[in-house]
Amino acid sequence: MTYVHNRPEDFAREALSGLVKAHPGRLRSVPGGVARADGTRPGKVAVVVGGGCGHYPAFAGLVGDGVADAAVCGEIFASPSTRQVIDVCRAADAGAGIWLAFGNYAGDVLNFGAAASRLRAQGIDVVVQAVTDDVASAPTERVTERRGVAGDLVVFKIAGAAAEAGADLAEVSRLAALANERTRSFGVAFDGCTLPGRSHPLFSLPDATVGWGLGIHGEPGIGDEPLPSAADLADELVERVLAERPAGAERATAVLNGLGTVKYEELFVLWDQVTDLLATSGVTLIAPLVGEYVTSLDMAGCSLTVTWLDDELEPLWLAPADTPAFHHGSWRPAPVAPAPQVAAEPEPVLTLARTPEARDAAATVLHAIERAQAVLHEAAPRLGELDAVAGDGDHGIGMCRGVDAAVDAARTAVGFDADAPSVLRRAADAWADRAGGTSGALWGIGLLAVAEHLPPERTAGVAHVVAGARAALDQVAEVGGARPGDKTLVDALNPAVDALEAAVGTGASLADAWASAVRAAEHGARRTADIVARRGRSRVLADKSLGTPDPGATSLALLLREVGLTLAATVPDETKVGA
Repeated sequence: MTYVHNRPEDFAREALSGLVKAHPGRLRSVPGGVARADGTRPGKVAVVVGGGCGHYPAFAGLVGDGVADAAVCGEIFASPSTRQVIDVCRAADAGAGIWLAFGNYAGDVLNFGAAASRLRAQGIDVVVQAVTDDVASAPTERVTERRGVAGDLVVFKIAGAAAEAGADLAEVSRLAALANERTRSFGVAFDGCTLPGRSHPLFSLPDATVGWGLGIHGEPGIGDEPLPSAADLADELVERVLAERPAGAERATAVLNGLGTVKYEELFVLWDQVTDLLATSGVTLIAPLVGEYVTSLDMAGCSLTVTWLDDELEPLWLAPADTPAFHHGSWRPAPVAPAPQVAAEPEPVLTLARTPEARDAAATVLHAIERAQAVLHEAAPRLGELDAVAGDGDHGIGMCRGVDAAVDAARTAVGFDADAPSVLRRAADAWADRAGGTSGALWGIGLLAVAEHLPPERTAGVAHVVAGARAALDQVAEVGGARPGDKTLVDALNPAVDALEAAVGTGASLADAWASAVRAAEHGARRTADIVARRGRSRVLADKSLGTPDPGATSLALLLREVGLTLAATVPDETKVGA
């Protein structure tokens, strides 16, 4: 929804005023829209674009060097009036004629066309171009009926570069028409946009559904389907825009456009697939764009545009441009001789298990990590909820990433016949590498410390387990800097290690000692609900964390219980530290 506004009916006017005030050296307000602050160069064809508000940076954000001289700006999703178009054109006219362009919508066709007729009657030469790139809006035999969507940007850019280079009106018009003829777009929506002052979206789709081919105002598309993966979405977008590929065309630019709520990281995930598919199809990309260029307020959706370039269009597309929202001209292809690759950090060396007992010990390590994986995936939603109270809510996801990587690394190491310490070192590195964040680093450090106390030739005894646990605590506290009472995993690990050592010291079996450690860890984790966070991201919202257990302490207690079941079943019943 739109959160920032005064009277909804003033939204478009106030947004335009704010844009001009943000760019006083580039823009000036004119009746009906905006124009370049320093005016159109005398004798240059004036490039005037326009349409309704709500699509920023189209259209006002594209006024500047190399693109448009002025933009006509209507109300939200409403065509500007004929009078507005005339006023903006007169403000931009520099004596060489006006190239006037817009997306192909009924209101725009009517008002821009009427304005062009009246301007011609006044002696001003005007050529009109309606952009028609949306392949979902009409079949190929009715291409002139298609809507204009993100292809607007490419057509405007080609015309603007030609005018900037000194082409006359007829030439600007010819080149822009050629660009429009060679541009195809296809868009999808996941949810509708909400107008300022409204509480409900303009249109909506069922949950987990994609609308194929919807227009930028929610105009009907070609059907709804269950939400696809990024890879499947890329397949569909590429297939649609390549379906009308001109014969022999190989070089093209592309625009992966976000419509408002689909943000840059999501677009890059999609582009990762799209660019490979285009390359596989024999498309050589020239200065492609990924970002927001023609939006629809907060609409959740995106589109892919492809413009087939030739010897005339390519230099115009590459020509410099500098507007409030569009800076172009510095794109470079990948170097022929890329910088040399730096060798990645080597993985810990694997030492081979030389006896059946050593192989059993390595298998025990793997089994313990696999048990941890199962319990973490089951607990991930709850851990995420705990973390969301005062943190960023990703603890469960991060722990699952870490343990998944640890399992894969451990299985690979066991497959190479590695001994138990080697298996755990590989798992620790993988956990830290994939989990990321503070928890990932601390789990990697802790597991590496445990690995240093595992015997290579047999299953660990009680002494190894106790020494490993103490070493893990010491390393985590030293590197992480946390102390009991800081509301971290140390609040569970510290009492667990103390309880383990105490129980073993009294002669308890490992199973009983570990059970004492688990109870202490769980008690410590619960007590963190009464502690105000002093470390980590949650310290910023420390008071908010009161009443909620620390997610790191909670997950540690959970894993100690699960791993203990493996230890109890496999570790010899030695009862003396040092045995």
